[in-house]
Amino acid sequence: MIDVRYFAAARAAAGVSAETVPAAETLGALCAYLVERHPASATPEGALPLETVLGKSSYLLDGRGVGDLAAARDEPLGGVKSVDVLPPFAGG
Repeated sequence: MIDVRYFAAARAAAGVSAETVPAAETLGALCAYLVERHPASATPEGALPLETVLGKSSYLLDGRGVGDLAAARDEPLGGVKSVDVLPPFAGG
């Protein structure tokens, strides 16, 4: 199992601040699962769809930064206990 923590726009899109999900082999596979779990049709009013937010976010795997999804899609998650989803923050 992997603990996923959502921040800012990711929290709004998912409708939760954190959840525990089944382990995935790669970051890309985890994100695909999260999009399936939180489809655009279930996006809270006023929020961007989670798929959009995940594509713009940076990620921490057990506190280690791996960059955005384009750079880290194939990053292995074997042994990873937590993933933080960090969308772009306003104000620098």
